[in-house]
Amino acid sequence: MPTPEWLRRRRSKNQNDGAALWTRCVKCAEVLYRPDLAANLWVCTKCGYHFRMNAFDRISTIVDNDFVEIGNEVQSGDPLEWVDKKSYPAKLAADRENSQLGEGVVCGCGTLTGRDVALGVMDFHFRGGTMGTVVGERITMLLEEARKRRIPCIIFTASGGARMEEGMLALMQMAKTTAAVARFMDDGNLFVTVLTDPTSGGVSASFAFQSDVIVAEPKAMIGFAGRRVIEQTIRQKLPDQFQTAEFLLEKGHVDMVVDRHDLKAALGRILEYAAAEPVAAGSDR
Repeated sequence: MPTPEWLRRRRSKNQNDGAALWTRCVKCAEVLYRPDLAANLWVCTKCGYHFRMNAFDRISTIVDNDFVEIGNEVQSGDPLEWVDKKSYPAKLAADRENSQLGEGVVCGCGTLTGRDVALGVMDFHFRGGTMGTVVGERITMLLEEARKRRIPCIIFTASGGARMEEGMLALMQMAKTTAAVARFMDDGNLFVTVLTDPTSGGVSASFAFQSDVIVAEPKAMIGFAGRRVIEQTIRQKLPDQFQTAEFLLEKGHVDMVVDRHDLKAALGRILEYAAAEPVAAGSDR
């Protein structure tokens, strides 16, 4: 069977660069051979640190060898024509070249353990996963497509917040995606989010925490404002584990923390439980 186009596209320029065969774990400083790291789903073989994943690498670990993109025709403009050291179009062009992505989220439909799903995957390598008009529109399109087809929707989050180059238009995406989630869930559809490192800002304050089931990867940084900003504001020292996935699990803000190797199986079980027929009242089952 020929390699699907989406699977060929998933390999970023940096992964194919022969000069970058080795990398160092930011957690334990172990020097790792990149092909071995990729084979281990970008998890450090020594300490278990979860590296940030390219969107198409992520998709290939979740879907059953099938994925059809939607919304990739929606591309960013330059609404504010705002320039600092570079113009916004120049920044976007550089990110497209470096990440081999068109925008900060990839959306589409496929199957997971044989069940139809709508899947959205944010990628921190593109503008820090910031949510601008295109990210908001693509996520809304994904939710509307899942609502029309009455299939579950799973979104992997990875974001530094709103995209400042789009100003208020970026902030409006919080309300837009929140409304799309409400319509989707009001129809009785299953919505699952998987919070990866980092999930912050407007994404954490909107659709990331609206789901039926909130999953997180180990040690992922999850919050709204940054730790340093909060400490300076409240003039207190925060706990060492503050804003980690495990801290949020302890406080009841996420439902489970799942190692990347076990994510597909865990999501498959969630889909299976959701699809099971409810037990009738008075039944001895």
